[in-house]
Amino acid sequence: MRKLIVSLIVLAVLLAVVDRVAVAGAEREIARQVQSAYDLSEPPSVDIEGFPFLTQAVSGRYEEIGVGIGPITREGIQLSSIDATLNGVTAPLADLIQNASKVQIRAERVTGTAVISRETLSARAPRGIRVEGDGGDTLKVSGDVTVLGRTVPVTASLKIEVVPGAVRLTPADVKIAGGLSVPNVAKHIGFTVPVKDLPLNLKITKVKSTPQGLAIQGEATDVPLH
Repeated sequence: MRKLIVSLIVLAVLLAVVDRVAVAGAEREIARQVQSAYDLSEPPSVDIEGFPFLTQAVSGRYEEIGVGIGPITREGIQLSSIDATLNGVTAPLADLIQNASKVQIRAERVTGTAVISRETLSARAPRGIRVEGDGGDTLKVSGDVTVLGRTVPVTASLKIEVVPGAVRLTPADVKIAGGLSVPNVAKHIGFTVPVKDLPLNLKITKVKSTPQGLAIQGEATDVPLH
């Protein structure tokens, strides 16, 4: 009886080791394919959720996979990070073993968040305007603008709007130092940030201000990873 118990323990340990080796190999292959499919300079981090892994591998379906990408640049805008969750990923085990380079890996649904830093936003903003960390539905900005030959200090909130392929930042609650009256000062503060061709086919669904900058939430369905 004692020998049987010891044998079962050894078998369990071996299975756990095989399971972790197998999951590491699958994570490397998915990272390689995502890097190739979306022209990334470095492979992303990949974390296949769930234990044991082998039961998912045999079925060829993985319910949840975490993917971390970044930093990357799109349309001249640097994204400091992209954190995505892939649900319902299909990758038949036999195909992965026999010909991993040609296996068709797809995700039923992808959700993710991309972060645009305050520094990147300030570089995109009109000259003299600095973006400050905040939170919620607006960004805070301050700086100096030149209107009709006059340079005046201003502060304002920027309303965040999602538009096709971009995020529009529109001035609201503009305040000018000294209570000066300057015509059309708002047009010298607002700007648009292009957000296109995100990895994993993510499309913007929501944007919010954070102390780090802008957090862009996106979704996609039926996403190829090959």
